[in-house]
Amino acid sequence: MNSLALPDVASQPRAPQDIALEWVGMQNIALPVVLADQRIAAFADAGVSLDDPATRGIHMSRLYLALECLEDRPLTPGLLKHVLGHFLATHAGLSKRAFLAVRGELLLKRPALVSPLSGWKSYPFEVSARLDAKGLRIELKLDVDYSSTCPCSAALARQVIQQRFAEDFAGRPLQRAELLAWLGSERGIAATPHSQRSVASLRIRLAADQGELPLPALLDTAEDSLATPVQTAVKRGDEQAFALANGQNPMFCEDAARRLHRALSGFDGIRAFHVRVVHAESLHAHDAIAQSAWNWSQECC
Repeated sequence: MNSLALPDVASQPRAPQDIALEWVGMQNIALPVVLADQRIAAFADAGVSLDDPATRGIHMSRLYLALECLEDRPLTPGLLKHVLGHFLATHAGLSKRAFLAVRGELLLKRPALVSPLSGWKSYPFEVSARLDAKGLRIELKLDVDYSSTCPCSAALARQVIQQRFAEDFAGRPLQRAELLAWLGSERGIAATPHSQRSVASLRIRLAADQGELPLPALLDTAEDSLATPVQTAVKRGDEQAFALANGQNPMFCEDAARRLHRALSGFDGIRAFHVRVVHAESLHAHDAIAQSAWNWSQECC
C-alpha cells in the first residue's frame, strides 16, 4: 500500500468560488441521546455556515464525529454549546455560525385518573440550537394531545335534555326513583356534546444558562392547564372520571390557546413562545385553529 495522502476534493478549488453559503451540513443523522434519564432513539441535523466564498466545501465528517458525545451525556444547554463550539473550532476560518437540531419522542409514564393503573405516553419533541457571535440560542418544539369538548355543543345538548324532561314529566308530580331511572336511561340522555382529539404545538425559546432542558416540566405545565390530556391505561372508573373532566371543562380552541399562554407566561427561563392549537372537529370536516405568542417577533432564534 502506498503512503500517499488521500485526496481531499472539497479543499481543491474546481472553479473560482464567489458565494458564501448560509448553511451546509447533514440531516436525519440517526443517533441515541440521553434526555430525562432516558436513552432515546433520535435524529439530528447538523451544519455550519460556509462564510469563506473561496472554499468549495466543509468537513462533514468532523460534524458527524462531534455528535458522538451526545450518546452518553444528558442533552443539556451546556452540551449543545459544547458540540456547536466544536463544529466551529473544526471549521475555523470557514464558518461563523453553527446549528444543531435533535428530534425524537420522549416517553413519560402517566397514572390513570382514579385506578392504580399507569401507562406510557409518547411526546414528539425537537431541540434546536444555534451558536454564533450573539451567543447560544435554544428552541424547543413540543406536541401535546388532549381532548376538547365543544361548549356550544354542550349547551345545545343540555337544552335537548331539558326539552325532553319537560315533555316526559309535564303536569306530573316528580318521584325520586322514577327521576333517577329516567336520568340513567337513553331517553334521559337524549343528546351528548361532541369532543375531539386536539393537539397543542408549542415552540419555546429558552434562556441559554439553564442547567437542563425542562421538557417534562413543560409538558406537565401544558397538560395541567388543559386539564383533559389523553389517557393511557384506563378502567371504567377512569373513563367515567375522564367523561366528568370533559363535561366540567368545555373549551373552544380560543380557550385552549389562552390557557396555554397563561401557563407558559409563568414558567421560569422562557424568553419567548408560540402556541398553536388544532381541534380536529367531529362536527365539521375542517379543523378549528387558534394561535398565540409572547415576545416572538422581538426574540429571534
